[in-house]
Amino acid sequence: MTPPSNSTPLNPLAPAHVASTHERLLLGQARRKQLKRQAHAEWKPSDRKQDPHHLLRASTRDRVPSLVALKNQRMAASPFGYFRGAVPVMAYDLSLTPNTGLHTQLCGDAHVRNLGAFAGPDGRLVFDINDFDETILGPFEWDLKRMATSLILAGREAGVGNTRCCEAASAFLAQYREMLHLFTRMHVLDVIRFQVHRLGEVGPVSTILTAAQRSTPRHSLTVLTEPTPADTKRTPPTHPHRIFKTEKPTLWRLPEDEAQQVVASLKLYAESLQPERARFLARYRVLDVAFKVVGTGSVGLRDYCIYLEGNGTKDPLFLQIKEEALSAYAPYVDPAAARQNDHQGRRVVEGERAMQIQSDPFLGWTSIPDLKTGKPRDFLVRQLNDYKASLDLTTLKSSTLMEYAKVSGEIFARGHARSGDFAMLAGYIGTSERFDQAIGSFAEIYADQTEKDWEHHVKSMKQQAKKTTAH
Repeated sequence: MTPPSNSTPLNPLAPAHVASTHERLLLGQARRKQLKRQAHAEWKPSDRKQDPHHLLRASTRDRVPSLVALKNQRMAASPFGYFRGAVPVMAYDLSLTPNTGLHTQLCGDAHVRNLGAFAGPDGRLVFDINDFDETILGPFEWDLKRMATSLILAGREAGVGNTRCCEAASAFLAQYREMLHLFTRMHVLDVIRFQVHRLGEVGPVSTILTAAQRSTPRHSLTVLTEPTPADTKRTPPTHPHRIFKTEKPTLWRLPEDEAQQVVASLKLYAESLQPERARFLARYRVLDVAFKVVGTGSVGLRDYCIYLEGNGTKDPLFLQIKEEALSAYAPYVDPAAARQNDHQGRRVVEGERAMQIQSDPFLGWTSIPDLKTGKPRDFLVRQLNDYKASLDLTTLKSSTLMEYAKVSGEIFARGHARSGDFAMLAGYIGTSERFDQAIGSFAEIYADQTEKDWEHHVKSMKQQAKKTTAH
């Protein structure tokens, strides 16, 4: 048999010529001629042609009207709260800046509370990025700019001095850079399987993991449900069982017709699961359905919870069926990337699987017809509170913010390496601090602007409240 030439790879999925790591590093370096690393520091609010308030209002048009006010209230709580809900504003602002054209799967909503703990398929706790509502293929630096900004805003909210907040953002970026260069020296499979082994030694992450151990389905059973009284008038008498509590405006049971539609969507959802996991799902029976408000950016989207029971009353399973809208970045990326998946729930699932080292075994997607129009809406499905926990900003101190920033750099480097060309990214970034300093400068400028946008948001809410009272 004649051995194949270098230009004829045995892998039919590979391109005709598979560039070496060294070649890809050089290709990344060449991108600096198109966009200098120092250019990432540049951003001016005067470049905006659209008002942030109008962008936010447009993003809520198809949401549950009665919940939009609650979203605005949560955003008004602090500059970081505003930042969490203002992805459409930052996506627009980032689109006004030149980009590298080096694409990875983006988390999209990169911030300190969108990393956290959850249970992997084998039951062990995982610490990783855990929110992908805005995920899409896009310029890798967009995630870095958003995450670095979030570290500054979160640190300020926790009372950490601005200098230390900026140093934490720099530590995040330095760790990201160093990890990418480490990956260029590793076997591909080792990059894919890379684990951050020191998580238990990192103060804030250790606290998150400890909290996650308490966030069990049994705990959710106590927090989210209540027993119903026995019906002694029936023959034979019914025994007490549990149903969702009603705690408006954040939790309430659904009317029968809406609940039936949600339950019916489980059939399509099961088809999105691997066959063995669909069989596991079939061992549970549905007991109740509720609407639950979660997060900040997601408030107003339809979010359902299903309470299921497996092997007896001590074996609950809670599924979250969360509506997914088009990513806020979709108008600003390559149209092919925006159309990567027309089903928004599937877009989120595939983005999550691309970046995470392990994913929720019950992660899938489904569709539910709108009760009024009959038009299908797209949903993500996952476990609710399956040993989940995230950062508590009230526990942050200068030292713990720095620790958390470094771990975040490793996590994002791994996610981007799994879904993009880590050698080209490493080649572009280089080994100096030039790229880090530019992104860090952007992050401080953007954090300052976010505080101004937040003030405008709060002022706008007060003005609207006055108008409502006057009428």
